[in-house]
Amino acid sequence: MTVRKAVFPAAGLGTRFLPATKAQPKEMLPLVDKPTIQYVVEEAVASGLSEIIIVTGRNKRAIEDHFDAAFELEYYLNDRGKVEELAQIKTISELASVCYVRQKEPLGLGHAILCARPLVGEEPFGVFLGDDIIGNAPTPCMRQLLDVFERHGGPVVAVERVPRERIHQYGVIAARPIPSPNGARVYEITDLVEKPRPDEAPSELAIIGRYVLTPDIFGILAETAPDRRGEIQLTDGLRRLRQRRPMYGVEFEGKRYDTGDKLGFLKATVEFALARPDLADEFRAYLKSLKL
Repeated sequence: MTVRKAVFPAAGLGTRFLPATKAQPKEMLPLVDKPTIQYVVEEAVASGLSEIIIVTGRNKRAIEDHFDAAFELEYYLNDRGKVEELAQIKTISELASVCYVRQKEPLGLGHAILCARPLVGEEPFGVFLGDDIIGNAPTPCMRQLLDVFERHGGPVVAVERVPRERIHQYGVIAARPIPSPNGARVYEITDLVEKPRPDEAPSELAIIGRYVLTPDIFGILAETAPDRRGEIQLTDGLRRLRQRRPMYGVEFEGKRYDTGDKLGFLKATVEFALARPDLADEFRAYLKSLKL
C-alpha cells in the first residue's frame, strides 16, 4: 500500500527547555528563523507524504496557527511590497493538508501514536519525532525508509550507530544485514531493547525518530501495559509487532541533529546558520573572531 499519512507526536511539555517553553511549544523554537517542526514537516512532504497529523496537547495552539493561513499578515506584507516574505508565509500554509488530534494526558510515545488511530485508519503511515532533524541527505530520511517499506512490505525504523557509552539513551535493535540495491544499509530486525546498559546492548544501532508502521500497531499499543512511569512505550509495541511480521531497520544517509537536547540545539543552530547563503560569510567571520 502507498503511504500517504505522517504522524507527528507533539504533545510533550518540553521541560528540558524551560523557561523558554513555559508559554510556547518546544516545537516552535527556531533554528535560525524557522521553527523546528517545520523542518520535519518539510521532510515529510519531500518524501511524498501528503497528509500531516499532528498530535498536540495543551498550550500547543501556536503550532496550529503556524501551519494555518495568516490573512492579516499576508495583507500587510502584500501592501508593503514584501514579496519574498509573503511567498515564504504562503508556502507554509500550502505545504500539505494538516489536521490535529489531542493527547489529553502525557502517557508516552506509544499512547500519542494511538491517539492518531481515528485519523490514520487502516493504512500504513510514517511517524516523525520532531526532536530529530536530519539534514545533508541526498534523499530525505523518510523517503529512504519508504523505499525499503515498498520493497519488503514490513514496518521500518531508522537507525544510527552511536557510541556504546551513550547507547543507554536509546532503543536499540538486534539485527542482521540483508542485501539491498544502491548500497543501502538495511537490516532485518530480530529484537528491540529499550535503553539497555552498554554491556547488554545487542548492537550499536540506535532507533532514531523516523518510522514506517503498519496499522496493526494500533491494536498492539491498545493492549500494551504502561511501564512503571505509567507510559505506553512504542518500543514495547514494536517488539510485539515484530513477532507478527518481519521488521526492518535502515542506517540512513544524512546527519542527525538532536534538537531535544540543549547542546544539540545549539550545534544545529550554528550549522544551519553556516549553511545559509545570506548569513554564512558574516557568521563564519564572527565565529572566527571569538577568543575561544
